Amino acid sequence: MKPLQLWGGVECTVNRIRGTYYNQLDRSGHSGRLCDLDRIAELGIRTLRYPILWELNAPNSDSQSDWKWATERLNRLRMLQIAPIVGLVHHGSGPAYTCLIDERFVTGLAAYAGNVAARFPWVEWYTPVNEPLTTARFSGLYGLWYPHGRDNRTFARSLVNQCRATILSMRAIRRINPKAKLLQTDDLGTTYSTPAMQYQAAFDNERRWLGWDLICGRVGPHHPMRAFLSDSGISLRELDWLCEFACPPDVIGINLRGVAAIPVPTSMVTGYMGRNAPFDRLVQRPALPLAMRRRPARPVRSRAPAWRGRCCLSWAQPQRRHRPAPET
Repeated sequence: MKPLQLWGGVECTVNRIRGTYYNQLDRSGHSGRLCDLDRIAELGIRTLRYPILWELNAPNSDSQSDWKWATERLNRLRMLQIAPIVGLVHHGSGPAYTCLIDERFVTGLAAYAGNVAARFPWVEWYTPVNEPLTTARFSGLYGLWYPHGRDNRTFARSLVNQCRATILSMRAIRRINPKAKLLQTDDLGTTYSTPAMQYQAAFDNERRWLGWDLICGRVGPHHPMRAFLSDSGISLRELDWLCEFACPPDVIGINLRGVAAIPVPTSMVTGYMGRNAPFDRLVQRPALPLAMRRRPARPVRSRAPAWRGRCCLSWAQPQRRHRPAPET
């Protein structure tokens, strides 16, 4: 088992709400501070998630991409000997001429990914779409982000399009750099509930794996979420395509948060860091290295090191058991 490593990342959401784009890089000031990269290097970080976002580099069309900012930032990372994990869409829906439920999102992102790889052929790591399931929930189920859907059909279409775009993007990238690797991120928070809401918690806790399962080609005839996707307007042909052209990630990036289906007294549930279930299920899949990405909401800062230590112990134990992957 490889030793644990500390990676870094720049918060970089660029998402759309109605007709307005919100740019976290501008709000934090990072977009105008090249020196941030030198400060990150001083921390000893040698692998960094970094945004080369579709919405910012090709807001009008891929033929009019502006690479000045991307070239400056990636060249500085290369000089600092920091390996970038390049992100292409981060909680976004693409430029204004497309969106998550549009077929052009799939083909357009793949074309943009190929352009990025052609311009920076030395880049090895990519995350074409950050947290596709989380983005699909906020954009297609909760109505908070564009296209502001509040139904299963919009959610399912948003998710499947992002997963298809990820697979096609990696194919385009690997035509330029056959050694390119995929880091696929998403939320792995557990939903808790009272007994009356257990059906919803069980559904949510199964659904949280769906983005990874689609990209890994695991949503076959016996998958517990296949019927849900079919009922939500996803054709069996699309699901079979995802199985045939699966693109298992080289590394899984997970967020860990706890979520209650309704307000639940703490006496009725147990804390999720005391259980290995999420880690167990991940390592039951084909051997995929893991990257833990976030701490829980509203952490006590003084307890953060101990929390991370418990994560590492929970993580390491199921990896050592080397369980075989179940059949789809």
